[in-house]
Amino acid sequence: MAAGKVLVTGAAGRIGTAFWQAYAATMDLRLADVNTRNLPASADSVALDITQPEACLAACEGIHTVIHLAADPNPDADFMTSLLPVNIVGTYNMLRAAKAQGCKRFILASSAQAIEGYPIDVQVHEHMPPRPGNFYGVSKACGEALASLHANDGSMVTVAVRIANVARFSPGERHSPRDVAAFISERDVTALLGRCVEAELTGFTVVHGVSDNRYKRLSIEQTKQAVGYAPLDDAFQILER
Repeated sequence: MAAGKVLVTGAAGRIGTAFWQAYAATMDLRLADVNTRNLPASADSVALDITQPEACLAACEGIHTVIHLAADPNPDADFMTSLLPVNIVGTYNMLRAAKAQGCKRFILASSAQAIEGYPIDVQVHEHMPPRPGNFYGVSKACGEALASLHANDGSMVTVAVRIANVARFSPGERHSPRDVAAFISERDVTALLGRCVEAELTGFTVVHGVSDNRYKRLSIEQTKQAVGYAPLDDAFQILER
């Protein structure tokens, strides 16, 4: 698939930075963040407050694919003052802007928190519906619903990436069983997002963002088939070295 120009929102965040560092040489990127200070001076970058519909519309002009990473990532954030206006209304604004500007693909950074309400001993598969464990998870589940809605008329492909525990593990460290099972390395999450940009997809697709851990909180079998995801890391192997 020819991706065309790719807009990355939240480009100054951890995942956004890892993504543009990995793909700046091979993709035509526009980087957007509420604060552009940490974006490269040579990049096509824009200051973007996703709570402002007109700013979202301007950012999406000339864009083929949107990777929407911008959000309040704090699982303890207040719902009314942050999660609602940023994670829910902001996602609505971006989807509406992308549709209005004729974008062909919208990749949403959802979260494992959208399914954290399932028992810890249940491995969650891509076809299983959201079951949030907190209000942050509710905001991400709402984003998945919005993304699904915006794919219904067939004019724009949408993808929800349930990203789990993006972390850097070192040998000998101790982490909770959940965090180990939900681990995804920076190189695996950037590779997964790259596959979501390039894979042949239709309609709305849910994919799971965990590394190839010995035990995985989220199954990735359907994700491998859907987008060709081939993770390289295993949290258990890293910690046992």
